Amino acid sequence: MKLYNTLSHQVDELVPQDSSTVRMYVCGVTVYDNSHIGHARTVIVFDTLRRYLMSRGYRVVFIQNFTDIDDKIINRAKAEGRTAEEISEKYIDSYFRDFGSLNVLPADRHPKATEHIKDIIELIDGLMKKGHAYLTLNGVYFRVRSFPEYGKLSRKPVEELESGARIEVDPSKEDPLDFALWKFYSEEPVWSSPWGKGRPGWHIECSAMSLKYLSPSPFEIHGGGHDLVFPHHENEIAQSESYTGKQFAKIWVHSGMVTINSQKMSKSLGNIVTIEQALKNWGTNSLRLYCLSVHYSKPLDYTDELLKESVQRWRQIETCAYELRSAAGAGGDVDAVRRASGKSMHAFEAAMDDDMNTSLALTEFLKFVTRLNQYAASDKLTKEMADAALPTFDRIMDILGLKTAEVSLQEREEIDKLVAERNRLRGEKKFKEADEIRNRLLERSVELLDYRERRTVWVKRERTTA
Repeated sequence: MKLYNTLSHQVDELVPQDSSTVRMYVCGVTVYDNSHIGHARTVIVFDTLRRYLMSRGYRVVFIQNFTDIDDKIINRAKAEGRTAEEISEKYIDSYFRDFGSLNVLPADRHPKATEHIKDIIELIDGLMKKGHAYLTLNGVYFRVRSFPEYGKLSRKPVEELESGARIEVDPSKEDPLDFALWKFYSEEPVWSSPWGKGRPGWHIECSAMSLKYLSPSPFEIHGGGHDLVFPHHENEIAQSESYTGKQFAKIWVHSGMVTINSQKMSKSLGNIVTIEQALKNWGTNSLRLYCLSVHYSKPLDYTDELLKESVQRWRQIETCAYELRSAAGAGGDVDAVRRASGKSMHAFEAAMDDDMNTSLALTEFLKFVTRLNQYAASDKLTKEMADAALPTFDRIMDILGLKTAEVSLQEREEIDKLVAERNRLRGEKKFKEADEIRNRLLERSVELLDYRERRTVWVKRERTTA
């Protein structure tokens, strides 16, 4: 597999250190508010990458942190009269609820910054002893000019960085470029350190946690949203490589931003769409398809038009899933389905191997789905043909994180009973009564597909409100 590497500015081959294990660290959210659709895109992109690598036989060690100490968390706590810990726990619970609903696999570890203060202090202490960090009246800072390769990720020259608007202003620093590793505070929450009570800087948290759980360096993939390239990931590289003397991560993968009707999401514009809102409007599968509908590195606009396209795509896939599982009979064009399955899987994997081109991979999957639906629509899909198609269909569904609505055994029996009753009524030409049953099932999001030569197929549709 090849991925675009922000560090090398080219598409690089993924070469695991031990040939069978891929270690991946993805920067998580700062837990002071509900997660939004921009977070969803990043997490779904890396969830899909993880699922694909697992499908190819790799063992994937996946770490995604929580930043659970930050000024935004503290300010939210003050505003609500609660502790920072209460705020962070509230939104960590919200995170798992949102992403569980999006069928995202939990990370192998979700480390919290507050649980790794000791590791952070050890890392800072090591940097100080090597001359890469120094103490001031306000805290401990990283000495940027001690790392000659600073700027290699973002390709920003030092001269440009010096005048950058995001550089923290502190007259106690040796150099305007230097960034905080530890800041002194007297107000809770604070932790004791060899230099004084305070809190860790944002960048050092991810270095400490990734080095702890993904050693030895370099691990294979470090990822996050494109907005993290500078300064966060740039600073992670500087402090991590200064500490270890080794390359930090091999491939840096960054997902593009989500805009709302071509505008940047922001609270001031009032256009932030939470995951909870998006799920209510569009449903899990349509949202996943939307997030994968363009190349992960490109910007993605959140518009009704694009979301409706994703809903229609999911309807085709959803129908196919039920057709395959409802097919009956032997024979048919089994060999043609086997050939189509192999060809589709090959094309899907080729697209994914080529810098995770999910847009092309989806196109190849939908070609396969369309062909199977055409067999079903013409009453030619047999169980033997369906059995030949299902391994490929199910494997791609799992890679994309798509899943049909769960139907309990009791509900399935109830639906089958109603469908049988409707078919009896239709046979007796009692069409009004039969239509009443169809409408009752539609209220339960169950759609009926009638065929001349075989039984009715029912499809449990994913609920949406848009």
